[in-house]
Amino acid sequence: MLDLRPAGGSALLATFDSLAAVIAFRAGLSASGLPGVTEVVSGARTLLFRFDPTVTDAGRVRAALAALVAVEPAVDAVDDAEAEPVVVPVTYDGEDLDDVARLAGLSTTELVAWHTGQVWTSAFCGFAPGFSYLTGTSPSLDLPRRASARTAVPSGAVALAGEFSAVYPRTSPGGWQLIGRTDAPMWSLDRDPPALAPSGTRVRFVAVDR
Repeated sequence: MLDLRPAGGSALLATFDSLAAVIAFRAGLSASGLPGVTEVVSGARTLLFRFDPTVTDAGRVRAALAALVAVEPAVDAVDDAEAEPVVVPVTYDGEDLDDVARLAGLSTTELVAWHTGQVWTSAFCGFAPGFSYLTGTSPSLDLPRRASARTAVPSGAVALAGEFSAVYPRTSPGGWQLIGRTDAPMWSLDRDPPALAPSGTRVRFVAVDR
């Protein structure tokens, strides 16, 4: 049974038991479509479905979503050919690289291999425009944040915290562990959509020398 609740007059909020369930359900939506739904916004445990009340209503959206629950879409149900990963080149020279490797019980070479050797998925976006919370296909290192946050993390910093990896889209405060840097613009108003990795986007990091 899907936990669906009204969110204003033109949206429904679905709550899930885990982030994996959110990602799985959203992956199944790509092939299904929901008539009248104008936007799907991912959260750590939620999906917000905004709809056009001139086209549909909460009851019809609720019924369509309830029907999809029986399908039980899986994360790996997305066709790789239809979802080529966005490639993000990274120079692995972050200030916390050695500390992170030590925390994980790995060499820095092994840590880089772990980071680049998997496909990441943008689970949801937040904190700042273009900041995508990425979850990987390899077992998580479940890394703690820094004991004290930095007042200014540079734009393009590649970071780890908990089960997530991310790229800081602009200079901002932050407490994630910094392992590298990239020139890939995570947010650009000259692009549609502006975010390089909106929710559902697959990402692969590639090590480069700079």
